[in-house]
Amino acid sequence: MYGPRGQSEGVLLAVRSHQAMAASLGPKPLVAVGQVTSTPDKEQNFSGCAALVRAAARRGACLVFLPEGFDYIGRDSAQTLSLAESLDGDLMVRYSTLARDCGVWLSLGGFHERRADWPSTQRIYNCHVLLDPTGRLAAAYRKTHLCDVELEGRVTMKESSFTNPGTEIVPPISTPAGMLGLSICYDLRFPEISLALRHAGAEILTYPSAFTFPTGSAHWEVSVNCNPTPQ
Repeated sequence: MYGPRGQSEGVLLAVRSHQAMAASLGPKPLVAVGQVTSTPDKEQNFSGCAALVRAAARRGACLVFLPEGFDYIGRDSAQTLSLAESLDGDLMVRYSTLARDCGVWLSLGGFHERRADWPSTQRIYNCHVLLDPTGRLAAAYRKTHLCDVELEGRVTMKESSFTNPGTEIVPPISTPAGMLGLSICYDLRFPEISLALRHAGAEILTYPSAFTFPTGSAHWEVSVNCNPTPQ
């Protein structure tokens, strides 16, 4: 989800407990989660994210997660649209190079993507991108559940006003940490996607997110605290 500067951004990972028990019998893969506060300055954001990825790689991480809006957070929808790029644009090329140079899997949790329908729709996609250690695009999931919310006197957000919803669930991807299921933020409120991914073999469910302080306290914390510990 998208908000003004000062948002809290992160990644929630739901991991099957018996997988963790099985991993205790052998070497455990190291996974890193990067927390960032994005701005409209894409160069500044890349510099900060790249530093986190390199630090994680030096510590031996095989998989690094970055949150929704890692590329930038616009001041308004007009700026958000103007800064969007395609998956073969300059920014994603730089992240592909970063993954290859560091030899890590990169989960890029919410890329503002322009697709071929941009000229006709003037809308973008919220895309969760997974890169393998060679920098190759391993998967791309486009957020299916867009966040339209109004908290009286605090915040109004309508992601659907400038974003196209995705139309499909992406099958889980095999990584050194396990079978990874891709989703984004507000998808957490719709259990069907998690069930579908689990039935398809997902061992890790991901919810990279970017919340404002009002929406985070009213929505995210409540959602997480109401969910039982994964079994």
